[in-house]
Amino acid sequence: MPTDAKARTGFLDSLRALGDGMLGMLADRIGLISLELREEKLRLIQIFLWISGIVFSAVMAVSFASLMLVYCFWESARMEVLGGLALLYAGSCALISLAFRRYLARQPALFEATLEELNEDRACIRPKN
Repeated sequence: MPTDAKARTGFLDSLRALGDGMLGMLADRIGLISLELREEKLRLIQIFLWISGIVFSAVMAVSFASLMLVYCFWESARMEVLGGLALLYAGSCALISLAFRRYLARQPALFEATLEELNEDRACIRPKN
């Protein structure tokens, strides 16, 4: 009978060790997800601050430059200058929008490192052929 008790204890110990390993792996993955979320939040805040500063500066510069240009041509070609400025601003808006879309397309996928780690874990668990 002592061998049966040892076998059962050994089996339970193996199950406990397996469960402990799985919980440890899960805790590592949750920690990784948490870290990636923090990084994404900081990156989003930084992007928002940069964009806010750029937009404010650009609006102020464009407003005063446009005002000065229209004032200079007030008597001779006021409408032509206003039309040219409108076309210039629409074109620059389109170019900036395309460049920003390219920038967003180059950004890494959300939780990319976590997904890679999970795929490596699955590869280790799968039976070898």
